[in-house]
Amino acid sequence: MEKNAVKQGGCLCGAVRYEIDGPLRDISSCHCSQCQKSSGHYFAATATPKEHFHLVKDEGLKWYRSSDFAERGFCAACGANLLWRMKDGSHISILAGSLDGDTGLKTIRHIFVADKKDYYDIADGVPQYDSYPEEMKNG
Repeated sequence: MEKNAVKQGGCLCGAVRYEIDGPLRDISSCHCSQCQKSSGHYFAATATPKEHFHLVKDEGLKWYRSSDFAERGFCAACGANLLWRMKDGSHISILAGSLDGDTGLKTIRHIFVADKKDYYDIADGVPQYDSYPEEMKNG
């Protein structure tokens, strides 16, 4: 899949569907404790500018304010974790597993690795950060 081709995705039950008509950032894997609690492991997410993200169907979409600066979007019907956005950010993060088909994306960084659980190792050779790297601080 080309990074700039229209992409689609959604939740397990189909109550939430979306389209992206712009570029996608390669994957950031977040190992923070909030991502662990909401997903059961760590998040692998891409992102796009908000103006390129369009909800096609939002019957099940709910937002949970997980901190003072961000919220997480999930399907209330099937429980699928789908989205993450900063309160004042310019981008929306999309969980990579919710995209339909192949993505053409690759993992480029691991963030909040200081919080990762002890039952797995990160051994893919991709850069690791204890918190947000500078290039991610705008959302």
